[in-house]
Amino acid sequence: MMSPTKTVHPPKVLVTKIGLDGHDRGSRVVAAFLRDAGMDVLYTPPWQEIGQVVRLAEEEDVDVIGISSLATDHLLVPKLLKALKKAGLGEVPVVIGGIVPDEDERKLKKAGVKEIFHPGASREEIVSKVARLAGEARAAKDKELLA
Repeated sequence: MMSPTKTVHPPKVLVTKIGLDGHDRGSRVVAAFLRDAGMDVLYTPPWQEIGQVVRLAEEEDVDVIGISSLATDHLLVPKLLKALKKAGLGEVPVVIGGIVPDEDERKLKKAGVKEIFHPGASREEIVSKVARLAGEARAAKDKELLA
């Protein structure tokens, strides 16, 4: 008698930059080590519009969206969160990596950002937290599908 097998797909993470910040070296490095950790990573070039990010997240059924910010592009994230919610993707966790002043960090967390990684965050910390968030998001999606 064959037992049913549970298929487990690797976490799917979208790594992108919204706004006009073109400094993408850090996001490329993070995308590479998430991929090295076994995640399915979708990387976009810089200068993405919020609508493009929402469409890609929906089309690719991503588990986590990572936004890189070295200027003030993190200030656009609340608009992204609203657009995701409007598209029915409000359960997709959004994380930010880069330079985020303390006062902005509080506002972003209140708006719904799940995690903020500052320069110097370790590879292990980023991988483990992104994997945890992706697993939680996937479990919630699966539960919704089975309901």
